[in-house]
Amino acid sequence: MNHFANQSFLKEIDFTPSELEYFIDFALHLKQLKQQHIPHHYLQGKNIALLFEKTSTRTRSAFTVAATDLGAHPEFLGKGDIQFGKKESTADTAKVLGSMFDGIEYRGFAQDTVEQLAQYSGVPVWNGLTDQWHPTQMIADFMTLKEHFGHLPGLTLAYVGDGRNNMGNSLLVTAAMLGVNIHIGAPTALQPSATVVAMAQKAAAKSGSKVLVTSDPVEAVAGADAIYTDVWISMGEAVAPQERIKELLPYQVNAKLVAQTEKVDTIVMHCLPAYHDKNTEVGKVLEDEFGVTALEITDEVFNSDQSVVFQEAENRLHSIKAIMAATLGDLFIPEQLFN
Repeated sequence: MNHFANQSFLKEIDFTPSELEYFIDFALHLKQLKQQHIPHHYLQGKNIALLFEKTSTRTRSAFTVAATDLGAHPEFLGKGDIQFGKKESTADTAKVLGSMFDGIEYRGFAQDTVEQLAQYSGVPVWNGLTDQWHPTQMIADFMTLKEHFGHLPGLTLAYVGDGRNNMGNSLLVTAAMLGVNIHIGAPTALQPSATVVAMAQKAAAKSGSKVLVTSDPVEAVAGADAIYTDVWISMGEAVAPQERIKELLPYQVNAKLVAQTEKVDTIVMHCLPAYHDKNTEVGKVLEDEFGVTALEITDEVFNSDQSVVFQEAENRLHSIKAIMAATLGDLFIPEQLFN
């Protein structure tokens, strides 16, 4: 009996809070197995398609290593490698891949694409990121919070920056579901949609958490146990950089903003990559054109003792492994756990 057998992982709201907690706790267990070099080949002999429309470092690495650790064979299929979306429809590609692979990971743009892959492939499909949701990142992030604080309910998480991107949406809804107070600090034009806010408020009413959406960054971080930020211009987004920088500079996670929590043990999170210095091609361009040495987070905070960004990055591996093993592996996960 496996409660999650052959289930796709497309967005957070497809699951109950107890199911999300199961993935988090299973990921923590798998991390211990990995650290102790204990084999856990729950997907022995399986074949996994890794379908990427967008470039990736952490998601691609995590799915590849996770599949290998679980005994499966991962096959990377980049945007330029197959006919997906050019000569072949999503439905047709789904049927072909589903006939050859046991599971499919998708990272790209439209949520509808990953939904179609799940509908037509007949195998579990895992959402590695779309423009609307980033559910695999959520298991890693709330795993990191639980690892650091020992619990989730009652914590306060503040997300500042572009609040209506996939990270803002996913953090807002997932926190509310898991009993974590969630504050979104973003300019009015970059706040989550009314639909997503309504989802979070409905979930918060059940979990007992509180939802705050504000344009005041100081109000957003007040009392926060964790401050979270993300890049200000999402991949593929057509926007004037100078206008976006001017709009979001008041929301930069710097030492002054962190101090506004009035807590000494607040941690700082980021899903990466981060523009915190000029040691990248983009960082150099930003400094030359706009006179800034950092965008959404300063180097001082990014590399401080309060930062858990690399622990968070490592946890992508363990959380993705938990999601794949639970939905595709022959595990005993009784229904009674979720009644």
